[in-house]
Amino acid sequence: MKRSVSLSINGRAHSVDVEPRALLVQVLRDDLYLTGTHIGCDTSQCGACTVLLDGRATKSCTTLAVQAEGHEITTIEGLAQGGELHPMQNAFWEKHGLQCGFCTPGMILSCIDLLESNPDPSEAEIRHAIEGNLCRCTGYQNIVSAVQAAAVAMRGAPVRTTA
Repeated sequence: MKRSVSLSINGRAHSVDVEPRALLVQVLRDDLYLTGTHIGCDTSQCGACTVLLDGRATKSCTTLAVQAEGHEITTIEGLAQGGELHPMQNAFWEKHGLQCGFCTPGMILSCIDLLESNPDPSEAEIRHAIEGNLCRCTGYQNIVSAVQAAAVAMRGAPVRTTA
């Protein structure tokens, strides 16, 4: 039996009829067509499905849609504002922190969560924070560089670029 759930996603209210066992990732992708949230492993191991739930990185493949009711959900689609990329998105672009892009939405959202609680993380702290997000392409160094650049940008300091 379906249940109506009210979800706040990227600052917009949505009402969706869902099965009680429907996963948030399924509702985002299949019902609301927010396909930037990827389905990778269905076991919470890869992090491709990561969204922000009240600002905290959450794996949407292990979160029921009914559990998200009353919370603010941010997906990768909700980051850019006024046609401008979020500083983390821009840093991933500038520092080549992505290759195939499959892990990128979840990785970016996890890194935003990190910088909200630690605006100046060390390389070791960045690597620890992204342990729950698997990337099969980059070798992670460019992701770490992107997070470091985003941290500077998000603190308002000028970002140094290398040639």
